[in-house]
Amino acid sequence: MNLPNRLTLVRVCLIPIYVVFQLLYPNLYWAKYVAMAVFIIASLTDMLDGKIARKYNLVTNFGKFMDPLADKLLVCSALICLVYLNMIPVWAVLIIVAREFVISGFRLVAAEKGLVLAASKTAKVKTAVQMVMVVSLMWDIAVPFHRILSLVLIIASVVLTVVSLAEYLVKNWSVMDGEM
Repeated sequence: MNLPNRLTLVRVCLIPIYVVFQLLYPNLYWAKYVAMAVFIIASLTDMLDGKIARKYNLVTNFGKFMDPLADKLLVCSALICLVYLNMIPVWAVLIIVAREFVISGFRLVAAEKGLVLAASKTAKVKTAVQMVMVVSLMWDIAVPFHRILSLVLIIASVVLTVVSLAEYLVKNWSVMDGEM
C-alpha cells in the first residue's frame, strides 16, 4: 500500500478519536482543543495524500474511492457532533449529508459498471471549505466577527454542496443509463 493510501487510512482512524474528544468537550473544556487538533491533522492528511499521489503518480483506484469516502466520514462525523452540541443548524447538516448519500449511491452504481468516479475540483473546494467551517465552529470564540465568519462558512458550505451535487449529477448522469 502506497503512502497516500496510508494517509487516507490514518484519516479514517483519527475519526473516532476526534469524536470522543469532541463529545467530551461539554464536560472537559480542554477536550475541544484536542478534538480540534485531531480534526486539523486529519484534514491536513487529505491535502497531503492528494499532493503526494499526484506528484509521484501514485493515484490508485483505491485512493480515488477511499479518499472521498474518508473525507465524507470525517466531515459528516464532525457535523453530527456539532449538531449534537448545538453549534450548527440541523438544516445545513441535512443538506450536506444528503448530498454525500446521493454521491455515494452514484459511486456504487458506477462501481458495479467497473467505473471509478473521482472527485471534481468543485467537490474538493467544498470539502476544504467544510473543513475550515468545522474548525471555525469548534473554535467558538465569543467575538461578533467570528460568528459572522462561521455563518458565512456555513452558507458557503451549503452552496458549494448543492453546486457540486448538481455538477456531479450532470457530469455523471450517463452512469444511470439503463438503471431507471
